[in-house]
Amino acid sequence: MMILSMVSAMLMSLSACGSISSVDDTPNPNTTVEEQPTGNVATLYTTTADRSASLSKSFSAITTGTNMAPTTIQIDPSKTYQSMDGFGFALTYSTCYNLLQMDAASRTQFLKQTYSEAEGYGVSYARISIGCNDFSSTEYSLCDEKGIDHFGLHNDETQYVIPIIKEVLAINPHVKIIAAPWTCPKWMKVKDLSTMAAYDSWTDGHLNPNYRADYAQYFVKFVQAMKQQGIDIYAVSPQNEPLNHGNCASLYMPWDEEAAFVKELASAFKKNSLTTKIYVFDHNYNYDNLADQEDYPIKVYNALGSNFEGSELVVGAAYHDYGGSNIELTDIHNQATDKELIFSESSIGTWNNGRDLTKRLVADMRNITLGTVNQWCKAVLVWNLMLDEKMGPNLDGGCQTCYGAVDIYDNYKTLKYNSHYYAITHMASVVRPGAVRIGTSMRSYAGSDVVYTAFLNPDGTKAIVLLNTGDYDFNVTVSDGTNNFKVKVPSQGVVSSSWK
Repeated sequence: MMILSMVSAMLMSLSACGSISSVDDTPNPNTTVEEQPTGNVATLYTTTADRSASLSKSFSAITTGTNMAPTTIQIDPSKTYQSMDGFGFALTYSTCYNLLQMDAASRTQFLKQTYSEAEGYGVSYARISIGCNDFSSTEYSLCDEKGIDHFGLHNDETQYVIPIIKEVLAINPHVKIIAAPWTCPKWMKVKDLSTMAAYDSWTDGHLNPNYRADYAQYFVKFVQAMKQQGIDIYAVSPQNEPLNHGNCASLYMPWDEEAAFVKELASAFKKNSLTTKIYVFDHNYNYDNLADQEDYPIKVYNALGSNFEGSELVVGAAYHDYGGSNIELTDIHNQATDKELIFSESSIGTWNNGRDLTKRLVADMRNITLGTVNQWCKAVLVWNLMLDEKMGPNLDGGCQTCYGAVDIYDNYKTLKYNSHYYAITHMASVVRPGAVRIGTSMRSYAGSDVVYTAFLNPDGTKAIVLLNTGDYDFNVTVSDGTNNFKVKVPSQGVVSSSWK
């Protein structure tokens, strides 16, 4: 493994201020591989699949005038697409538990590196569960005793998730939070809607239609309880993976049942003066191969119509990538151009060489971030920010083979950065919330293996993220019509850049 000399020096510095170390090149947004040249420059972050560069910061001098380079990517700010909400990770109980086992100085250092806009990569979104998920300490809801008046936050929230969210918000108060339940309380479940037989199980079952109003209040109480903790819930989805019967905590909610509940939920939010957004679906591109569930979000939108209380809160749909292709995003966008799209979950693990950056960097940048953003997603989130060397803590019946975006070893002192950390931070480092995706075109006299996307940030800076899927370095000039700068995108590597 190639290790830059500056990384070694940086690790010695980290050792002095905390106990964090790394088994791989450690990203550091404030460490550069060269001195910043004088004059106007573009800032670049580079990562390669062989880890010879790990979010390595460098600069490229900007020149003015008409560019005539043989290979040029032309930025066109006059052509605009979706605005961006951000990029982020899931803050599960397991992630927060692992973070809280770190010494305070090392944890703060890692969270600043990840979330700070001034001192880090500016990660700007987080996903949490409403009640348990498969990376919780146990199976639970926030109202296990029958009757919605028994609602209350669990120890997982009060002792782990909320403290970490507060630390994150202290570093970056602009971080948005989306929440989703893995299951409703068991007393709200029936085995099916034909027999309406009670179903005392965390796994599977349907929401009893007689409890739709109570379940909507469950969401209201959750948003209000988090607000009392100083945490705004920006968005929710009605159900994580509504077509998944088999997770350790799950609830089967086909599109017609979700539509009926969403109508109740939107009304409850509106009546309680909540502006929390609602994203429907929150599951796979292929709808788990259920023919009657295809185009699930469209079926929900059509069933709801637009004339219902709180309709403005039902803003779009969320997707996962555990089945099907992300081309489904464009299909759904074309059928509902007035609705938003976000990508809310992807995982790495033993099944997809999740700790091997040579196998995952290009694939995850191409499919999870660039592939979703270029097909209208305004936010991208992946699963656990941090897991331990045993892929946990986790629950039986959930994922026993998942890795974190970062894995922590050696009594919570050593970090290993996996592909999902790079996929998210490469976007967040140059694309700020409120940025707009803008037009691009490439002029090249040679074939190109480069995938890219560009943005205009709210402060007027521009950004581009380029991925080289090929086996040879790719040299390109980026031009916005006035300013030009040169970029070398290493083979099997990614470069993120921003400039004025």
